[in-house]
Amino acid sequence: MELSYREMLERAYERLPKQVEAYERFTIPRPEVVFVGRRTIIQNFSEIAESLRRDPDHILKFLTAEMATLATFDGSRAIFKGKFNLESIRNLLERYTEKYVICPVCRRPDTRLERQKRLWFLQCEACGARSSVGTS
Repeated sequence: MELSYREMLERAYERLPKQVEAYERFTIPRPEVVFVGRRTIIQNFSEIAESLRRDPDHILKFLTAEMATLATFDGSRAIFKGKFNLESIRNLLERYTEKYVICPVCRRPDTRLERQKRLWFLQCEACGARSSVGTS
């Protein structure tokens, strides 16, 4: 019983599941944003920093520079002066992740940020690549 390529292919397609679930190993937690007066508070800022495996002060410095505002970090939350919508905060966190977390070679989040003199380097623990990320 020899099957042609077409028959084997059709049989393989029949055995595939009808619905395939997408699974992403790395996701940024959704920021929990609260507005108090003229301030924007990210309630789960420390959780976001932990999932990105970065220093909260480094993330805060990036966000304050991009938002052009002042901010403070008090334990688990970040408080920004001014009102900023959830979508802009999410976009900025994605930009931060793309620049300071994701390896540009293998596209994995298994990296650490190292500083040598005035330069920052992204050292990938998965593929071993080392790339400069500029200053923050």
